[in-house]
Amino acid sequence: MKVTRTITKNELKELYDEYFESLRGFLYYKSGDMDLANDLVQETFIKVWSKRDNIQMETVKSLLFTIANNLLMNHFNHEKVVREHQKSANVQISSNTASPQFQMEEAEFEEKLNTVIERLPADCREVFLMNRIDKLKYAEIAERLDLSVKAIEKRMSKTLSIIRESLGMKI
Repeated sequence: MKVTRTITKNELKELYDEYFESLRGFLYYKSGDMDLANDLVQETFIKVWSKRDNIQMETVKSLLFTIANNLLMNHFNHEKVVREHQKSANVQISSNTASPQFQMEEAEFEEKLNTVIERLPADCREVFLMNRIDKLKYAEIAERLDLSVKAIEKRMSKTLSIIRESLGMKI
């Protein structure tokens, strides 16, 4: 039987002292960015503190490295989305083969869509971008976010409903 319990501030400090260097090294090795590694280690311990009520001390090391790795993957995914968005924006701007009317309508639609996406609830936006931009399947998203596939389907359904209502069309 696995025993979960609340960890204290002192125990968290002990965990921090014990695992900070190895977590930072792990993240630095994977990212090549020491500042990012430091930031993500801090964020890892913040997440552990927020989950302090049901920590299994026997598996805390695994939990720390899993959280740190997930944060790094989320960071990489976010950067990928930003790059893809910039890339698609540059391609659309340089595309002079379409009529001026079409280009204007396309730009207006893109602006409306971006505004709607920005206003989505954070959990819905994250799932939508992971699926539509990163081309991840629901199961992959569920695994990365530590949720069920059903929860991802529900978020995506909610997101698409919001977008349809806001734009008056399917996407």
